[in-house]
Amino acid sequence: MKLSSAQTVEILRAAGEPTRLRMLALLAREELSVLELCRVLDQSQPRVSRHLKLLAEAGLVERFPDGAWVFYRLAAGGGGRMLADHVLALIDADDATVRRDAEQLAQVETERSSEAAAYFARNAARWDEIRSLYVSEAEVEAAIEAAAGEGPVGRLVDLGAGTGRMLTLLGGRASRALGLDLSQQMLNIARLNVGEAGLSICELRHGDIFATGLPDQSADLVTVHQVLHYLGDPAAAVAEAGRLVARGGRLLIIDFAPHTLEFLREQHQHRRLGFSDEEIERWFAASGLALKRTQALPPVSGEGLTVKIWTGIRPAFAERSAA
Repeated sequence: MKLSSAQTVEILRAAGEPTRLRMLALLAREELSVLELCRVLDQSQPRVSRHLKLLAEAGLVERFPDGAWVFYRLAAGGGGRMLADHVLALIDADDATVRRDAEQLAQVETERSSEAAAYFARNAARWDEIRSLYVSEAEVEAAIEAAAGEGPVGRLVDLGAGTGRMLTLLGGRASRALGLDLSQQMLNIARLNVGEAGLSICELRHGDIFATGLPDQSADLVTVHQVLHYLGDPAAAVAEAGRLVARGGRLLIIDFAPHTLEFLREQHQHRRLGFSDEEIERWFAASGLALKRTQALPPVSGEGLTVKIWTGIRPAFAERSAA
């Protein structure tokens, strides 16, 4: 991609300020809210917002509202992203300022993870009950079974397995099944549920959705059920899930459509208030998947949550380049 000299100067001018360069380095790690950036940088919200506005205008970052919060991330593409990558690659990883910011961000992430872990531990035993407050699980599960396709599913991998519901729902159609979760309390309940269902082909493992350690294209069906809204970097989780999908296989993302129920952040540790079709489709495409189908399941009450099922597929055959 080629830029005019004026565009290049504008982008470099936006990036060429100490605080804004620090912001770019932080946003290269994960998407962050304005308040999180304020905390890491130890600067006021008006000042941070002003810097972010300049970065967004230059095409270096993207701004997206999420309920009452606003998140930022590096631009997905374009000249701004290209120059941002080049500039960030020049920074010494041992630079004291960058290292200190990374340590502050790690502290924010640790606190966020600790709060989520405590929440999961408190609610593990009644997790499915909590979900039932928002949507009709029977209707959702019927739609998930349909989205998984007819017949056997081969190897199934469920990321963020929770109580093991996806394994018990789809495991009977799999030759092998693996569920990963970071919560030991959830895994204990999942083991009980899988055992009661008589699914000896199911394995449950303590694992990280961002770094599963599983081989590329090793699963015929990957499911991510009601997980993304808890994550600090949902795009990275979709990338890891997509990496696992074999040729002809599919990835099911089950989560919420955008909504405004802010109490879910405070009471239930939701970080994101739903996802747009455009967002999911872009993340699928980045992993080489095509968005095959999107299904919306409306809430049982007017103020409930709409569940979305996004089905991504990896083409069965590699595309041939033109001669």
